[in-house]
Amino acid sequence: METQFPIKTIVDEQGVIVDKNYENDITRELVYKFYEQMVRIRVFDRKCVSLQRQGRIGTYAPFEGQEASQVGSAIALNGDDWLFPSYRDHGAAMTFGHSLVNILLFWNGRNEGCVPPPGKKIFPPGIPIATQLPHAVGAAYAESLKGTKNAAIVYFGDGATSEGDFHEALNMGSVLNSPVVFFNQNNGFAISVPLHKQMKTKTIAQKALAYDIEGIRIDGNDVFSVYFTTLQSLEKARSGEGPTLIESVTWRYGAHTTADDPTKYRDQLESNNRRETTDPLLRIERLMKNKGWFNESWMKELETKVSNEIDEAIEEMEQYPKANPADIFDFVFETPTWSILEQKEALLNHKRGEKHANSR
Repeated sequence: METQFPIKTIVDEQGVIVDKNYENDITRELVYKFYEQMVRIRVFDRKCVSLQRQGRIGTYAPFEGQEASQVGSAIALNGDDWLFPSYRDHGAAMTFGHSLVNILLFWNGRNEGCVPPPGKKIFPPGIPIATQLPHAVGAAYAESLKGTKNAAIVYFGDGATSEGDFHEALNMGSVLNSPVVFFNQNNGFAISVPLHKQMKTKTIAQKALAYDIEGIRIDGNDVFSVYFTTLQSLEKARSGEGPTLIESVTWRYGAHTTADDPTKYRDQLESNNRRETTDPLLRIERLMKNKGWFNESWMKELETKVSNEIDEAIEEMEQYPKANPADIFDFVFETPTWSILEQKEALLNHKRGEKHANSR
């Protein structure tokens, strides 16, 4: 199956364009556009890890190493398309135009974090694994019923492909011919479970065969392969040719979340080695040097600019009052059920007990 689903690369690890069909499409303007967004989300990611370590936000899901997958796919979208992220796809959401302040508020437990800017169709991050996939199929199908040319992209990790929601969504998307792109970021581990212990199939892309939709396997650290493949898949969806399952093979350097220790189940030396070889930003820098487009002063100015932008967003986020833990019970149903009311009361009693103990 690996030969039937080869990994598509356009720019290799040395920054060389190996697929000459795209030689004229890879312009300096496009390269700079990708690089700017990838630096922006990497700086954001690192600052968020630091904020969590300082106790200024809650548990955080880092994505460093997966910048090409998130930026390349999100830039391929049209402004009226839908984006359905998992809890690790705030880089894609940022690239698509989500508010940095609201993304930070999400990681600080506030409901505003689930609200996109006006006019942007960005679904709240899916925390339960794979639940966002059927939602994406439905939203995309609704667009086709309305006669629009809008499509949807839905993000998920390799672990999500073992959930029933994944199979139900692919089946429903296929049957309804829904204009949706299923974008899988395969970083090799579902928390601590390596891919070979999770599934017997050699690829995730081949799972598309069961639902008679196209499956494609790409180099997820090559932003050009990600962008052009996603762009083609979205155009195919818009023209009524149905869904595509993209397996973007990538690597996340750090932990599953800031509550996790990856050294317990993964050799972190591999991550260190990959920073020197497959790193998506390094690949673009090598391409810039090969093309004579490398501009060190522009790159330094860029890092300062995005760092200031993110610092301003952090400062605004921290002006908000702390989240009220009881809010999680108040917005599940219009009229809370007895079980939710009991859970809320138990939490409030616990908080009262803490307050009483601290006042002694």
